Amino acid sequence: MAFEKTNPRIVRLIGELKAATRETGAPLWRDIAKRLEKPSRNYAAVNLSKINRHTQPNDTVLVAGKVLASGDLEHSVTVAAFNFSSQAMSKILASGGKCLTIEKLMAEHPKGSGIRILR
Repeated sequence: MAFEKTNPRIVRLIGELKAATRETGAPLWRDIAKRLEKPSRNYAAVNLSKINRHTQPNDTVLVAGKVLASGDLEHSVTVAAFNFSSQAMSKILASGGKCLTIEKLMAEHPKGSGIRILR
């Protein structure tokens, strides 16, 4: 039984991701759209400690879900996610990194190259 998404931001974002895949041919956006089409309880919840372990300075990371504040970030990273906890956002900014929405990341990197997906 398929349920319709009720959050207008998710519905719009999924449409934009699919359109970006058609325009640029970048498979990354289709992958993220498929992840966001699943029930929200299956969305990724990624802690800063995991981002810290799996990235190098100045990497770009995409989380199809929420970034949580557990752990520390020891280098600057650009993190794009559907949602951030307020503490996670302040820790990322304090380490010299950037917090972006998935929409903003799509605008800045239409081809989707050099972006690492964490889940």
